[in-house]
This record gives sequence, C-alpha cells and structure tokens, in this order.
Amino acid sequence: MSKSHYSYPPDEFDVRGPEGTPVGVHREPRSGWSSVWPFLLVIVICGGVAVGAVTFLSRDGEPSTPPAAEQSGGAAAGDEGSGSGDEATDGATDEGASDETSEEPADEPSEESSEEPSDDASEEPSQDVAALVDAADTSAYVRVLNDGGPSGEAGRGAEALEAQGFTTVQADNYPDDSGQTANVVWYVAGREDTAAAVAAILGVPAEETSEQALGDGDVIVVVNEELAVAE
Repeated sequence: MSKSHYSYPPDEFDVRGPEGTPVGVHREPRSGWSSVWPFLLVIVICGGVAVGAVTFLSRDGEPSTPPAAEQSGGAAAGDEGSGSGDEATDGATDEGASDETSEEPADEPSEESSEEPSDDASEEPSQDVAALVDAADTSAYVRVLNDGGPSGEAGRGAEALEAQGFTTVQADNYPDDSGQTANVVWYVAGREDTAAAVAAILGVPAEETSEQALGDGDVIVVVNEELAVAE
C-alpha cells in the first residue's frame, strides 16, 4: 500500500524490524453490533437456564398423588378406626357368610340322589317288557325276517323272543326288498298287544309298529339294521 492511500499517521509499528518484516499493523475499527452481540447471547442463555431451573424446582415442589395401594391402605385404616357398630355389622356379615358356607355341602347329596333315578330308569324298560309280555299271546306266530340287516340278526332276534317266552318264532330272510330303511313290526288285526311286546323286546320304536294285511304270520319283524334287544 502506498503512503498516499494510507489513512493513519506513522507510528512505531511502521518501523520495519531487523528481518525486514513489519512490527505491527493497524486493524480496521469494529462495528458496534459486533462488540454487543456476545453479551446479548450470554444474557439469553443465562435467562433460559434460569427459567428451566425455576420450572424444574416448581415441579418437584408439587405434592405427588399417592399410589392406589396407599389409598386403599388409607381407606382400610379409616375403616378400622370406625365405631364398634361397624364391627358388629361385619361380624353379622361373617356369620351370614359362614351360614351360607355351611349350607353348601347340603347340595352334594343331591348329586347322589340325581344318580339314583338313572338306576331306576335303567330298570323301567325290563319292567315294561315284562308287563307287555304278560299282556301278549306268546303262542302267536312271529316271523323275524332279515331285509338287509347284519348277518345273523334275524336269528338273534328270534332267540331274544324265545327267551321271553314266545313259542312259535321263525327266523328267515325277507323274500324281496321290503322298501323299509329301519326296523319295523307289522301285525294282523287283533295282535296289537303281541306286536307291542315283540317291538319292546327287539328295541323297535312304537312309531315303527303298524297293522298290515299279512299273508303268513301273526307278527312280522323286518330287520334292516342292528336290533336293540332288551336285556
């Protein structure tokens, strides 16, 4: 820079040192904002820290809500501190509960008693069969014809009838297709009681028993599935 454009007066810093380098240089004056903003930044940071500290301390000072367990404990303590009248009520409640508890075992025998009718029910069919056999004509001609049931089922049915006192029983195969899909009992007029006894012995439902015009036999049993022979 030439001396004509140098705006500062010469001073000791303009004298060159022994090495030929300048001892010092003049710096351009700094603006006012550049000297102020560091202080403003420090003030803002300190203010933020102070606000955060006050907020944190104010939260710590708030009373915390007690846990549910502590609340229930307090309630229990309050109940214990109540008058003797409450204790009497609790005692009455406990006595009532003990009475109800003592009454519960009374229901147990009902299960045993409920099982007893099942035994009686199992005996009812044999009693019904005996009564029906007494009302039947055991000398009637009964034919048990297999029409698609298990092999030997007609013979099994005939043996069951003979065991109940029927004296004229024949086991055979049905001559052709009867068109039935279940076990049925057919009987001629006047043999309704005998047919009822036969159906009960062989486990044929009453609704599958009907009067028919038969060419041979007083009662015919058509076997299409396994018989439920009464024991």
